[in-house]
Amino acid sequence: MRRASGAMFGLAYGDSLGAPTEFLTMKQIHRRFGDHGPTQLNGDPALVTDDTQMAIAVGLALLDALENPPFTPDLITPMWRRRFVDWLNSPDNNRAPGNTCLRACGNLEAGMPWVDATVAGSKGCGANMRVAPVGLVPGMSDETRAGASQLQAALTHGHPTGLAASELTAFAVRWLADGMDPSDLPEALRARCHDQRGTYHERWLGTLWQQPGMDAPETFVARGWDECLAVLDRLDEAVARGDRASDPCEITGAGWVAEEALASGLLCFLLFPEEPVEAIWRGAASSGDSDSIACLAGAFAGAHLGMDAWPREWSARIEYAADLARIGGAWDRPEVSAAPSGR
Repeated sequence: MRRASGAMFGLAYGDSLGAPTEFLTMKQIHRRFGDHGPTQLNGDPALVTDDTQMAIAVGLALLDALENPPFTPDLITPMWRRRFVDWLNSPDNNRAPGNTCLRACGNLEAGMPWVDATVAGSKGCGANMRVAPVGLVPGMSDETRAGASQLQAALTHGHPTGLAASELTAFAVRWLADGMDPSDLPEALRARCHDQRGTYHERWLGTLWQQPGMDAPETFVARGWDECLAVLDRLDEAVARGDRASDPCEITGAGWVAEEALASGLLCFLLFPEEPVEAIWRGAASSGDSDSIACLAGAFAGAHLGMDAWPREWSARIEYAADLARIGGAWDRPEVSAAPSGR
């Protein structure tokens, strides 16, 4: 089914469709694009935003790391640092990038240790809009996937909710790629929150927890998991309501912060679990951070349904198609897996 390719291209399709609506109200979206919002990729190539650019940076670094096993924090951290700095300095980094990412990546470029470079109080959706590749790598242990998904977030967003939401996003992608029924996903995510509430991945996160008001690493991480549990309650409410026409941000939030982006992206997917194009249309026609919401919805839908679920002609028009195909193709092959982490 080429689920990895489906997820990588899906996140880019959602990102591209949501880009022109990111700062618009629902009334403005309907006036400009009609009741359904944007439904066709615009341009050739169809441009994406920093969401896809940074997801590609995460994915390409992972490909490099997996060629040099074992996969460890010491191996991947400088690779992500380099890719993030390259993104910072790219002439194509002109797609309304987030201030947190710009500031933190500037600090990384200056050579600061990443625990000092990160923006400790930020839980913006930049933490998890880019994490899907960590979920797509086959063969990782749960501990390694959790640590890696949190680390890639922590390089720029040091808030515990950004870390927890990134881990949940990566695991949702992995579970869907492994064949989990979408209806089982919210409860599985809730169980993950409860199970990991006291787990601090020190090998991956170092001293990040040492922030004002935190007396222990367990106190630090618990805040993130509790905030994710709260937004999953709102997701349950929205799914039960089943409103496939209204603004998806009404209950689960506008998506500017990580846990709301996760929940609103999941909502768009869960309202249309077998209709991937409808799912990203719904995300693009939202009053919040529409490109990130649609990007996440596309990653979930593609991981669930695979590459062939998307319109065939879109793959030739989306920006960065070669990079998306390289990352997805590497992990679509069943014989490719992550090397043991040594622990």
